[in-house]
Amino acid sequence: MANRNIKIGLISVIVVTISLTVAVFIGYRYVSKNPEKLIPVVADGSSITIEKIHQTSTKNGVVEWNLDASSATYSADNKEAFFKDLSVTFFTKDNQKILLTADNGILKTESNDIEISGSIIIKNDEYLLKTEKINYEHDKRIISSRVPVEISGNSLNLVASSMTIDLNTNKAELSGKVEGIIGDKISF
Repeated sequence: MANRNIKIGLISVIVVTISLTVAVFIGYRYVSKNPEKLIPVVADGSSITIEKIHQTSTKNGVVEWNLDASSATYSADNKEAFFKDLSVTFFTKDNQKILLTADNGILKTESNDIEISGSIIIKNDEYLLKTEKINYEHDKRIISSRVPVEISGNSLNLVASSMTIDLNTNKAELSGKVEGIIGDKISF
C-alpha cells in the first residue's frame, strides 16, 4: 500500500509540474503576442507617464506624421497626452518632410490635434520658421500660429503677426503685420 501511495504521489507531482509548465508556456506566448496586456489600463481620473515615446499617425495606410518625445504623460480625464522635448515629422502629399521641434506639446487623443509651445522650429529643405506657439488641426492638416513668426530661407527673411500652413497644398499664408526682404532688393 505504501508503494501505491508513493506512485500516486509521484504521478500527481508529475501531472502538476507538466500542467504548470504548459500554463507558463501558454501565458508567455499570449503576452509576447499582446505586449500591451502588460501595461495597465489607465482608469478614469488617473494618469500614466512614459519615457522616450514614439507615435505615428496614419490614414488609409499613408503615414501623416511621426512624433517623438523624451517623455509623455497621459491624462484619462482630459483625453490628452502631454509631451516634453518633442519632435514631429509631417509628411506632405508630395512626399516632402517638415520637421518641427519644440519644448512642449499636447496631443488631443480623440482628434489627434496638437497644441505646441516653447522654442518652436519648423523646417523643410528650403525654409526655417521660428515661433513660440502653434496648433495642428489633424482633420484639415493645417499648422497655424496666432503669435508672431519668423521665416527665413535662401532668398527671403519675413516676420508676420500670424500664419497658416496647409500641408495638403504646401502653401503658407502670412497675415497681420508682415515685414521682410525677398531676394537682395525687394523689401516691404
